[in-house]
Amino acid sequence: MSFSVGEAVTDFRAQATSEKDIVLSALKGYQVVIYFYPKDSTPGCTTEGQDFRDLYNDFKAAKTLIFGVSRDSLRSHENFKAKQEFPFELISDTDEALCTLFDVIKMKNMYGKQVRGIERSTFLIDAEGVLKQEWRKLKVKGHAEEVLAAAQSLAN
Repeated sequence: MSFSVGEAVTDFRAQATSEKDIVLSALKGYQVVIYFYPKDSTPGCTTEGQDFRDLYNDFKAAKTLIFGVSRDSLRSHENFKAKQEFPFELISDTDEALCTLFDVIKMKNMYGKQVRGIERSTFLIDAEGVLKQEWRKLKVKGHAEEVLAAAQSLAN
């Protein structure tokens, strides 16, 4: 990773749902939550997205934007977002540029085989573009609430 907690996050541009181009430097003035998840429409990823969805208005009140990121295609993301009624955008990282930037691609055991995959991770960036907190190898249950509490304390 080219930055650590307390340092500015390297600027990036990424394609997201709703035909949006997300540019980190253009989001100054807002806190940003970027959560990386392994795959659209899988149980843990669906639950995680729903938890962020259900707390969306609280994040909004804390001037915090939410973006979900996986290696799925934009088409897959659009379907997932529509089905789950996510009020936030999903970033398609098919070339793993963001995954590499945030160092979330890890070797994982899948049915006894070693595979490269996204390690479920979340990053909280302040309104100036500085990484304030990171969660790695996280458990979904209670995670969105924990991120919200961190975002609210930063916003005050």
